[in-house]
Amino acid sequence: MANFVSRRQFTVEWSQCDPAGIVFNARFFEFFDWGTWLLFEAALGVRPPDLAGAFGIVGLPLVDAGARFLAPARFGDVVELTSQVSEFRRSSFDVEHRLMIRGELTVEGRETRVWAVRDPANPAQIKAQPIPADVIARFRET
Repeated sequence: MANFVSRRQFTVEWSQCDPAGIVFNARFFEFFDWGTWLLFEAALGVRPPDLAGAFGIVGLPLVDAGARFLAPARFGDVVELTSQVSEFRRSSFDVEHRLMIRGELTVEGRETRVWAVRDPANPAQIKAQPIPADVIARFRET
């Protein structure tokens, strides 16, 4: 059984680059965020602003992230971003991201996020909630 993969293709814009025309490293974390939200929208069939109504959550807060930069991405490059959940745990999950340019792996990224709800004891706070089995099932392809 394989994991559901989300794909997005985009062209690097000048505003994403440093003065040398190379993508500024912090922008990759923005790309990873895009990848996660697109992945969840595709797998669950729900737009991110509608997750609260559909699943009773406030969001998918980021608790850890990292990247490995293998080659530069430059102004005008066409990038293919792929994202997939690599592991589900009780209330958290890991997402792996890969950015390819002309078939070459450029950046690998990872995020850990949690399935979060408002804390009933203190609605100003959020807390992790177990991820429903039917949600996890939507990320598995046969």
